[in-house]
Amino acid sequence: MIEQIGIVGSGAIACGLAATVARRGEVLLWARSEESAARARATVEKLCERLSGEVDAGHVKIVTELSDLSAASVLVEAISEDHEAKVAMLRRLLEVAGPEALLATTTSSLSVEALARDAGVAGRFVGLHVFNPVPAMELVELIFPAGTTEATRDRARELCEGLGKTPVEVPDTPGFVVNRLLFPYLFDAVRFAEESGVAPADVDRCMTLGAGQPMGPLALLDFVGLDVAQAIGDQIGAEVPARVRALVAEGALGRKSRRGLLTYE
Repeated sequence: MIEQIGIVGSGAIACGLAATVARRGEVLLWARSEESAARARATVEKLCERLSGEVDAGHVKIVTELSDLSAASVLVEAISEDHEAKVAMLRRLLEVAGPEALLATTTSSLSVEALARDAGVAGRFVGLHVFNPVPAMELVELIFPAGTTEATRDRARELCEGLGKTPVEVPDTPGFVVNRLLFPYLFDAVRFAEESGVAPADVDRCMTLGAGQPMGPLALLDFVGLDVAQAIGDQIGAEVPARVRALVAEGALGRKSRRGLLTYE
């Protein structure tokens, strides 16, 4: 790839995006601490192993200083789904970014327009909503705030296509397209399981075998992370089930904590 990409974050989306970029060349991944860097390295190596030799984990260079990203031509913010945290990080990235660098966010539900306005990054800022697991999912929802230059739009589309993804431009509405339509259904499945008494695993089995879905709705919520799902639900105005809120309060966040709507050994 022509672009040199720097990714800010060390969670599932950040690491998945790093592994995806590493298929095409070297990529920088920023982690907040040495501990976070070690976890990110382990995650990236595991992802690369699953890709059956398609990518060399050594292509991912993990750094802990934002200044190490100064040479990147594309800086992608992929931290927690919180407006204020993202704004603060984007402002920090402006301090290290080159004058021609493209800035992006992987937000799954927040207003890209509001992020651009509050961080002062209008003109060269885009939303790149990638989906987990990033190496396997083809879609990127592409969101452009007002004032985005045509050159930035073209670069964003070319970036997605260069990564082997299919960009679809969507409006800057809460949850964009996929999450706006998906999460009310997922939450309804939680309520149905509780009200009907059907076991969560059987609800999922019905939807995978009867509707051809690759993953049942309850397993998908656990895969996304119940804390993330709750934040998305609140952002799009969907009714988050009390069961989901209770599990989040307990720290039962789904697969990443080994317990959620389902349990994992």
